[in-house]
Amino acid sequence: MNLDDEFNLEHLLFKQRKCRSCGETKDLLTDYYLIRKDRGKYPSSYSYECKQCTKKRISNKRKNGRTAEWEYPDW
Repeated sequence: MNLDDEFNLEHLLFKQRKCRSCGETKDLLTDYYLIRKDRGKYPSSYSYECKQCTKKRISNKRKNGRTAEWEYPDW
């Protein structure tokens, strides 16, 4: 019995991850951003926040079309 024939690399890698923000379990490869491109396709290369939660967080943190709060000093 050969161990290489029994197991593939896919069996050892995580296929799903639980999002830290929303708590839902989603597919790792399609629903999470790859944040460390130099490390390949390992699970540690992906973020712990899903794409939808990341988009919500970024859009909520942006200024909503407001003008600058300070003005150029009038000397």
